[in-house]
Amino acid sequence: MLSPKRTKFRKQHKGRIHGPAKAGTSLNFGAYGLKAMEPERLNAREIEAARRAITRHMKRAGRVWIRVFPDVPVSKKPLEVRMGSGKGAPEFWAARVAPGRIMFEVDGVPEAVARESLRLGAAKLSVRTKIVARMEGL
Repeated sequence: MLSPKRTKFRKQHKGRIHGPAKAGTSLNFGAYGLKAMEPERLNAREIEAARRAITRHMKRAGRVWIRVFPDVPVSKKPLEVRMGSGKGAPEFWAARVAPGRIMFEVDGVPEAVARESLRLGAAKLSVRTKIVARMEGL
């Protein structure tokens, strides 16, 4: 699973995801992509599950690019622990995804295979998505 090698600080504030994505909104590598339609935090496990689903359906042909990286530590307190006594230990890593962000890109396979593999990958994510294609001739 994806996680940073090292970070400056062990814990982070929760924060909010406001407005549309500022960057990463266009296809840069592949011909087809999976675009987020709502703000959400994506778990590192979700990203890995989606990647596996996409590559498995493509039968390892073509190429897959992951355009999001889980760099936000999400902390959680143990069950049945009383309030107070500080913030919990980091539980997992998450990526903040704003609406319009391209999360995965695919190339080197026919359109039908690419669309189906991205659809299967989208089923593993906790965010509403849309499959986008590169406009030819641009």
